[in-house]
This record gives sequence, C-alpha cells and structure tokens, in this order.
Amino acid sequence: MAATSTELFAFLDRLGIAHQTVTHPPLFTVEQSQALRGQIPGGHTKNLFLKDKKGALYLVTALEDATIELKSLHRLIGASGRLSFGSAEHMRQALGVEPGAVTPFGTINDAQHRIAVLLDAALMAHQAINAHPLVNTMTTTIGRDDLIKFLRATGHEPRIIAFALTSPQGE
Repeated sequence: MAATSTELFAFLDRLGIAHQTVTHPPLFTVEQSQALRGQIPGGHTKNLFLKDKKGALYLVTALEDATIELKSLHRLIGASGRLSFGSAEHMRQALGVEPGAVTPFGTINDAQHRIAVLLDAALMAHQAINAHPLVNTMTTTIGRDDLIKFLRATGHEPRIIAFALTSPQGE
C-alpha cells in the first residue's frame, strides 16, 4: 500500500524536515502548474519517470522550464540504451503515484530501491524546492538540503547532474 500525503508529512516531521504545503486544483502539466498554483517561492519541479532498455528505472527531477534532451540523456547518466517513459503501472508500483503526480517524494514508496534519482544542478541552486506530495492537488516546499536528507532516508542516494539544456539561474 502506497504512502499517503499525511504519512509523507509525518515522515518529514520525524526527520526534522520543515515543510509547507499549499492545496490547489489538480495539476497535470507544468503549464497548468504555472497558471494555477499561485505565488509559491522556490524552484518548481518537472519530474520524468523513465526506464532504459534493460528496465532500470530513473526519476529525473529538474526545474519546471528546463529542456531535457531525452535522446542523449542515457549517455550522460550511464543508462543501458535510450530512455523511454515508464508505464503508468510501473509508476504506481515503484513510486505509488498516478500520472501527473510524479515527484521525488514518491521514493518513500520505493522500498526495493529500484529507482535511480537524478537531480538537475540548476534546480539544486534554489534554496527552496517545490514538488507534489504524492498527489497533484498540493505543492509542498522543502529546503534543498532537506530534499537530499529525505532521499537518503528513503534509501536513495541522488546524483546531481547538469543535464538540463536550458535552466534559469537559482534564487
């Protein structure tokens, strides 16, 4: 059974991670997020759930307006062959989320540690980072260092890579 947002928040609290959450209408795309979320400071994420030719799973988290070249990303991250989007079923099994709610917080549900987490360096230039807390009707803000702490607590050692082609400078 996948963790709920409430369980995620309790986990963050146990780790001593400060977090703020805003509720909003469901957001399925970056464009909807930009239009409907209101003024939430910090870096807002774009999250891609990917798999390589051998079935290895990757979560790519970048700034929402970053351009990521999927055709060559596999070489940069050392994946086996080109990357493609993971299926909704794999997403549910590995991250415990539905399409439109992909988030680094989903690693709380990856007890088998199947997912390699890749964070874009431009995103990590922001002091505060915003992501969906397992559902796309909320946005949760945590500190950059706290995101790393959270990921490590879930058994995921993130790799920070400059893989976005274009990203604005951090705050």
